[in-house]
Amino acid sequence: MGFLSRLWAMIAKEALQLRRDRLTFAMMFGIPIMQLVMFGFAINADPKGLPAAILSADHSRLTRAVISAIGNTGYFSFTTLAATEGEADALLQRGDVQFVVTIPSDFTRKVIRREQAQIAIDADATDPATTGPAIAAIGEAVSQALARELTGPLAAYRPSSAPVDLVLHRRYNPEGLTRYNIVPGLLGTILTMTMVMMTALAVTRERERGTMENLLAMPVRPIEVMAGKIMPYVLIGGVQVGVILAAAKILFGVPFEGSFTLFGVSTLLFITVNLAIGFTFSTVARNQLQAMQMSFFFLMPSILLSGFAFPFRGMPGWAQVIGEALPVTHFLRIVRGLMLKGASGAQIAPELAVLSLMLIIVVALAISRYRETLD
Repeated sequence: MGFLSRLWAMIAKEALQLRRDRLTFAMMFGIPIMQLVMFGFAINADPKGLPAAILSADHSRLTRAVISAIGNTGYFSFTTLAATEGEADALLQRGDVQFVVTIPSDFTRKVIRREQAQIAIDADATDPATTGPAIAAIGEAVSQALARELTGPLAAYRPSSAPVDLVLHRRYNPEGLTRYNIVPGLLGTILTMTMVMMTALAVTRERERGTMENLLAMPVRPIEVMAGKIMPYVLIGGVQVGVILAAAKILFGVPFEGSFTLFGVSTLLFITVNLAIGFTFSTVARNQLQAMQMSFFFLMPSILLSGFAFPFRGMPGWAQVIGEALPVTHFLRIVRGLMLKGASGAQIAPELAVLSLMLIIVVALAISRYRETLD
């Protein structure tokens, strides 16, 4: 009986302690539920409805049937009618569309003459996993469209072999190498993981070591405490960026087409946002364990919903909304745009504006949460 009573006392003690630690208790159920929802509903390796533009110099009934058939595959959503090649190129570089389908002026005439007609497809291949299934679906769709249209009196013009030659241009990643997409993305995820986690321990470490009283006794303001905690990690983040860029160039041959100045400004802003988020977590958590749990809870959607591990455009609308609220989503667009596309300042300005707004909001929240007293 003595053993059982002591065992029961220990079980009761641990249950009571767990009940008091509500954040840890919530994480035990929240993290598995979040994983289930994201992997079950948000992750899609076969994205549909990808935005595409049409650049057509042939406006015949046959051309309209082909365009409709491509759209009916479900992979393409023709959102823009480009007037010139320059406009189509700009749409691809900004990331407004994933594909540009170009139909030449002699398309119908060559089909009727049983000559080899061509359709050019320019694809934003910075993420090969996004474009692969869509490109594979085009050939069959075009053949079926021509078979439906060339009936009756036109049946004699139906080609006996493949009627259309699909000319594919993989823009920004001609060889379709996945490392061109993964390595720049790793820069964002590594910085998110290290910066948030390190500063999440900043205030909680002071509290657990008993040095919080000394910190509170110092004649410093909350914004000064926050800046002091953050600044050393900015240097660490800069070193990480240098190592990753060197590895990307030397080991993986990833190109860098854009401005290093724009890249430096964007990276500094992103690092600061993540450090501010980590500091905010440290003002909420009561101990280092809770700070680590909150960091992990933030890191998981940052990897899965940002477009790093899975195609962003393949996720449902609600998951994309969550992804847009994550700093790493916008930073991945910036770094891939600069490294692979040579994006200009105007093209990445919207993403920089979002990161700046996030920084203002997080800093304001962190300062409001920071306690100048032990209570």
